[in-house]
Amino acid sequence: MGENTRLHDGIAGALILLGTLLAAFVNVYWLWIPGLVGALMLQSAFSGFCPVYFTLGKLRRTRATTAH
Repeated sequence: MGENTRLHDGIAGALILLGTLLAAFVNVYWLWIPGLVGALMLQSAFSGFCPVYFTLGKLRRTRATTAH
């Protein structure tokens, strides 16, 4: 499994868990976070565009150019 895939899964999982916990203990409106993450993951399956992978790619390119 690639590093980007692991980072993606970690970010998505953390947002889903965080939103669910906040909804359980703070306010039910926090359920918007896992709902939106799930919707983005679903549209990503059809379109091939994932905001997390896009952002990770930009960060990698930025880090690679500033390192030299």
